[in-house]
Amino acid sequence: MSASSSRWLSLADVTLLPAFILWFIWRLQFSARWTWVIFIAWMAVSFLLHRDAPRTLGWRGDNLGAAARQTLVVFGPAAVGLLIAGVSTGAPLRLPFNIVSVMASYGAFCLLQQVALNSLVHNRMLALIRDERIAAGVTGAIFSACHWPNPLLVPLTFAGGMVMAWMFGRVRNIIPLAIGQAVVGLLVAWAFPVAWHHHMRVGPGYYGWPR
Repeated sequence: MSASSSRWLSLADVTLLPAFILWFIWRLQFSARWTWVIFIAWMAVSFLLHRDAPRTLGWRGDNLGAAARQTLVVFGPAAVGLLIAGVSTGAPLRLPFNIVSVMASYGAFCLLQQVALNSLVHNRMLALIRDERIAAGVTGAIFSACHWPNPLLVPLTFAGGMVMAWMFGRVRNIIPLAIGQAVVGLLVAWAFPVAWHHHMRVGPGYYGWPR
């Protein structure tokens, strides 16, 4: 594939795919829920066309230690801060009976998000924008837009998406990032009153809470 074709396809990945995700969140999930398969197919085709490999996608074991240390340095203080915030706001200290299933399902969802956010979008952003900080900022903005209009998640996902993209650019491994995102995301849901985040809902679902 020529350099020009690669750039055009990268541009499509960072514009049209987020646009489709937003379309699904706001409309398609109610009228044509099956269209979620387009999201999976899009990523698979993009990876094939760009000839991505596990090394570029962040599915690696050789740098797992470095990636885990980097993630711990960034997410560790965030987790401690959320624990303090949760205790301060009187969040319940008992674990729910279904905590294992919640962690497993949310962890899988975070892994999928990391594949879309970093393996795809940020990889393409780095091919389009030479400045890594700007590329990470734009990636974070896209991640944040997909969490509109949740007033708690929009700023948190902008900052978190930008930082995770920056970390991925330094050490390409999505596994610690997915774990860190899952831990911090669950702590956010626990630490802040549900009236603030409406059970972490986005799109029309945010307005539809409570039912």
